[in-house]
Amino acid sequence: MKVSTRGRYGLRAMADLAMVCEAGKCISLKSIAERQGISEHYLEQLVAPLKKAGLVESVRGALGGYKLSRRATEISVGDILRALEGSLAPVDCIAEGDASCGSADCQTCLTKPVWGQIYDSLNHVVDSISLADLVKGQTVIE
Repeated sequence: MKVSTRGRYGLRAMADLAMVCEAGKCISLKSIAERQGISEHYLEQLVAPLKKAGLVESVRGALGGYKLSRRATEISVGDILRALEGSLAPVDCIAEGDASCGSADCQTCLTKPVWGQIYDSLNHVVDSISLADLVKGQTVIE
């Protein structure tokens, strides 16, 4: 599995939000874009699926912007990557609800257990790291 720019930039933006939101503030996409060196237009495209997944929310008004929908301890790296990348399955036959593997009989495929173990291990790792873990020890961004 290769994480795309969407996943990498989205995780950086969420970490940026976590550092600011823990201080009780909302943040504009423009300020995230400036700090992270990411196009503001591209961040707008990333926020939509994050918002749909219930990970961020927007606040209107002079002090508005974006903030985390839940505490940083309650959002995992896996939540973010799945919202932006979709399934983390290394092959289609392991993805939830996909029974096709290109083989005549998927149940007798010799390699399917390997892909299943990779998938399980990857999910375990990304689900065990919270946004709070990711930003622990970082200076709060002002």
